[in-house]
Amino acid sequence: MYKTVRVATFAEAGIPVGGMPSSLFCEVWFLMGNLRDEDIRQIVSDSNIPWELLDGATVLVTGATGLVGGALVRALSAANAHHGLSMRILGHGRDAAKGQQLADVYGARFIAGDIREPLSITGLSNHSCYMFHCASITKSADMVAKPVDVIGTSVDGTRNMLELAREMECKSIVYVSSMEVYGQTGMHEVREKDLGFLDLSNPRSSYPESKRLCESMCAAYAKQYDIPVKIVRLAQTFGAGTDKNDTRVFAQFARSAIAGNDIELHTEGKSRGNYCYTSDAVCALLTVLLKGRNGETYNAANPAASMTIRQMADLVANDVFDGKIKAVVNTPEDIDGRGYAPDVGYTLNVDKLMALGWTPKYGLDEMYRRLVADWQRAG
Repeated sequence: MYKTVRVATFAEAGIPVGGMPSSLFCEVWFLMGNLRDEDIRQIVSDSNIPWELLDGATVLVTGATGLVGGALVRALSAANAHHGLSMRILGHGRDAAKGQQLADVYGARFIAGDIREPLSITGLSNHSCYMFHCASITKSADMVAKPVDVIGTSVDGTRNMLELAREMECKSIVYVSSMEVYGQTGMHEVREKDLGFLDLSNPRSSYPESKRLCESMCAAYAKQYDIPVKIVRLAQTFGAGTDKNDTRVFAQFARSAIAGNDIELHTEGKSRGNYCYTSDAVCALLTVLLKGRNGETYNAANPAASMTIRQMADLVANDVFDGKIKAVVNTPEDIDGRGYAPDVGYTLNVDKLMALGWTPKYGLDEMYRRLVADWQRAG
């Protein structure tokens, strides 16, 4: 695929990212040659995204040390070089150490803090800022064990971001929501208006219900204060760059398979999952930021990757790992504390997002192959 010559970062290569010529950028990228960088190159080469609108802008990303937020920061940094832009990139998050890496390697200014606290960020300019609000608690176990924290992080954090967008008169803000807002529905395919049932007595509902409230808050701010907010409901997102310690089911499957162990299902795996590769998700967010309609909601997923948990386990065992392992069911005694979402059976419809020119590129088989290759390469 690529030469194995390794240049770990632009900084190690002695290259100032913000002013690097695109020809040199591509040459160094070729030498770097890992899947994460290939993903970023694909993002910045997406001609559907009107990159020129970001020239001279300041872009704020919350949740910048998470999978999606971090990928956004890396993509924006690369776009500066590839397209000759002069963006200022600001990242916000709780992990100061990870944030410093973003600052050192990708030229982003990192602001450590709790999103639940009111935001006062210097460096944002009126009329020339864009925002991505990615910060959220996403571990299923925390949704059961710490539901108050989940709700507070979602609701207080989103209100703080909307207030900041109002103060700065930002050009566009994207709120990153979740497919979990749909709850349980008997529909086989769901569009943006098709909300189902959530059990409010279940602490696990703290996540999807707070996401629903945040979406309602976005609509309220759009109406009352004319905030140019858009909402993207992401499917479960993974790929190269996913943390090897991720606790979600797809990551557990991958870790078991890499170790040569059978994939252990904790349920019968009847629930249908919806998935999106990391770079596809980032392209979706950028597309909605720059081309989406204010006040609108967009699903982001690859419908071709929709399948039950059991089907996904069999795919990993039989296709990705050539039948060397198998999938087995072993229900743990503490199943109720694992925070698994209730079974659902729908596929996300993405016609609305595709009408903006976005197209998902990776199916579930390739998503897994790239995830596994990235983890094995990292050691």
